[in-house]
Amino acid sequence: MRKLTYFIACSIDGFIGDESGDAAFMIPLVDEEFFEYLKTEYPETLPTHGRRPLGIDDLPNRKFDTVIQGRASYDLALKDGVTSPYAHLREYVASRTLTESPDPNVEIIGDDLVGRVRELKAEEGGLGIYLCGGAQIAGELFDEIDEIVVKTYPITLGTGMPMFRSAFSFTMFGLDDFRAFGNGIFVRTYSRKR
Repeated sequence: MRKLTYFIACSIDGFIGDESGDAAFMIPLVDEEFFEYLKTEYPETLPTHGRRPLGIDDLPNRKFDTVIQGRASYDLALKDGVTSPYAHLREYVASRTLTESPDPNVEIIGDDLVGRVRELKAEEGGLGIYLCGGAQIAGELFDEIDEIVVKTYPITLGTGMPMFRSAFSFTMFGLDDFRAFGNGIFVRTYSRKR
C-alpha cells in the first residue's frame, strides 16, 4: 500500500497561505541550507518550472511518483502560464469545475476523489503520493492521509488558508522526525496512528 503524504509549508500559527492559498511570500525564506535539504530529501516537490533554471531537473524522485493538488493550488500555476507544474510526476488535479485538462500530463478528478486516491494508494510501487494542497482537498482526503510533513516557517499571518478545511475530528498522529534549520524553519514528520 502506497502512502498519501500531505507535504505542506505553513506559518507558526498554522496557515498555508493567504486567504486564496497563495504562499509566494514564503519563498524568500528558503535559504541555501534549507534548499539543500529540499533538493536532497524531497526533490520531486520542487516544481518542474523551478527545477530547470536551477539545473536540478535531472534529480531522481526520492519519495513520490504522483502528485495530487486542488484546483486553487493548480490555478496558481495556471495564472503563470504553467499547465504542468509537476511534469516529472504523474499529476492529478481535483476539480468539480475544471472539466478538461489544459495539459496531457494532468488528469482531472471530477468526482469520487476519495475512491480515486484509494486506487492510487493500492497500486504497486515503492514511491508514495504527494498531496500538494490546499486546505479543501486536504480536508476531503483527511481520512486517507497517512503522513503529514509540516515545514513551519518563522512567520505569523493572523489569518489565511488553514492546513485543513474539514469538520472537527480528533485524530492522533505520532512524531517520526524533527529537523530545525538555522533560518528558523523546522520540519516535522508525523504518521497517522491507526
